[in-house]
Amino acid sequence: MIAAPQHENADSRNTTRLPAKFIVVCTIAFVAGVSTTAYFIRSMGDEMEMPGGWKMSMMWMRMPGETWLASGLSFLYMWLAMMVAMMMPSALPTFLKTRRQWYSLCYMMLGYFAVWLIAGAGIYVLGIPFAMAAMQSVLFSHIVPLLLGTSLIAAGAIQFTRWKTVHLLRCRSSYGCAVPCPQDKGSFRIGCKQGIACCMCCAAPMMIQLTLGIMNPLVMIVIAIAIAAEKLLPRPVITARLIGSAAILTGIGVCLL
Repeated sequence: MIAAPQHENADSRNTTRLPAKFIVVCTIAFVAGVSTTAYFIRSMGDEMEMPGGWKMSMMWMRMPGETWLASGLSFLYMWLAMMVAMMMPSALPTFLKTRRQWYSLCYMMLGYFAVWLIAGAGIYVLGIPFAMAAMQSVLFSHIVPLLLGTSLIAAGAIQFTRWKTVHLLRCRSSYGCAVPCPQDKGSFRIGCKQGIACCMCCAAPMMIQLTLGIMNPLVMIVIAIAIAAEKLLPRPVITARLIGSAAILTGIGVCLL
């Protein structure tokens, strides 16, 4: 039996040891995300009673004297912290599957959360006009509960589609696509690709969270568990459809209230 060269053995040892540094980085980021999210829940978790019997989160409102830029940056800061807290437990195993060195994995993580940050900017741009319309129109505010219930039903229905299945399988892939990417492809680009796949896959669960309460800690925990279950459990399609069924039933209940 021919012994492997010493430099190959050293590389192999480094490959197994170095991800531990990445895990430490992810742990620090996760703790920071949870702490920051908890701070925003305490400071901005109050909700305003709206005509129609529903409540609006303070995150959709500007504070007195606050500019739109400052409001948007505050929302993005909160959103990024929340995404790190919610997505890191399910994203970490996917990152580690690529078996790259720890600094490459860090670049991959940056690309992944950069995509989620862009998604948060889009949600803010769409959410502010909705919130302003609800505050300025009593009639529209009375219609909002029906819209929220319909959104839950729509999100639940998405969980049963082939579109969901395709993107879920891509999200579970190490490289965010159906086939492996070349090993020499940039880590940041792979992270962006994985982030896009994850955003598409999690569109319905995030719609559920936005509908039930973006700053509701219980909703955050339930959605984070649901996303992790979809990405990590052996039967992802069944898990996705169970989540969809729960969303549809909840939506019907909201519409009937």
